[in-house]
Amino acid sequence: MPAIVQMEKLNKSYGAFHVLKDVDLEVQTGEVVVVIGASGSGKSTLIRCVNGLEHYGDGRLVVDGSELAPSIDGFGTSKRELAKIRQEVGMVFQHFNLFPHKTVLENVMLAPVRVRKWPKAKAEATAEHLLERVGLSAHIHKYPAQLSGGQQQRVAIARSLAMEPRLMLFDEPTSALDPEMVGEVLQVMRELAQSGMTMMIVTHEMGFAREVADRVVYMDQGRILEEGTPDQIFDRPAQERTRTFLSRVLTH
Repeated sequence: MPAIVQMEKLNKSYGAFHVLKDVDLEVQTGEVVVVIGASGSGKSTLIRCVNGLEHYGDGRLVVDGSELAPSIDGFGTSKRELAKIRQEVGMVFQHFNLFPHKTVLENVMLAPVRVRKWPKAKAEATAEHLLERVGLSAHIHKYPAQLSGGQQQRVAIARSLAMEPRLMLFDEPTSALDPEMVGEVLQVMRELAQSGMTMMIVTHEMGFAREVADRVVYMDQGRILEEGTPDQIFDRPAQERTRTFLSRVLTH
């Protein structure tokens, strides 16, 4: 079975800044891949390329059987093709991006009704189930401003799951949260991983990465420097830069 994400020699530049350099990476269906590395190493750009939020410069990128085109003179994959890919790829960002004028329930229902063209009753039942799954049944009629940051991020996860994606992307989903709220979001992600959801996760939470990842990818200066099982990367890293990075983050 082909990988759900296939990257071959992927490159991306912002002007003179070469942010991704010949990245080769595959993600198999059902696999949890966690991407780690210092700020500025290209992690977020990498994951944003997967759902077309960033256009890469050259190389090859196939997501769920659809090839995303590189950007030529600012134009890449067509809007129609991107919309098709994004139906199957959920993404959770650092910031929650919820609609402030809609209730929690309405936020989660919106995309299935508008994009999947579900009947309202089906979307509502699915949203209620997902909000129960992320522990927010008591808050479905509240507005985002009435929730904590951790609760808002759990709504954002439920909103992505409502589209029944084949792949979930997480771009540092806990980095904007107060420390006491991080655990509740990681717990939801832990349960998703255990359920068999295919996930690519960019995170600074090393204990979480060790626990949930099938494979850990370490990026440094735009390249994948090392990848392996959590035990290999955290206990027996092969590269000196990996060891240096881990010694810094694991002592904090």
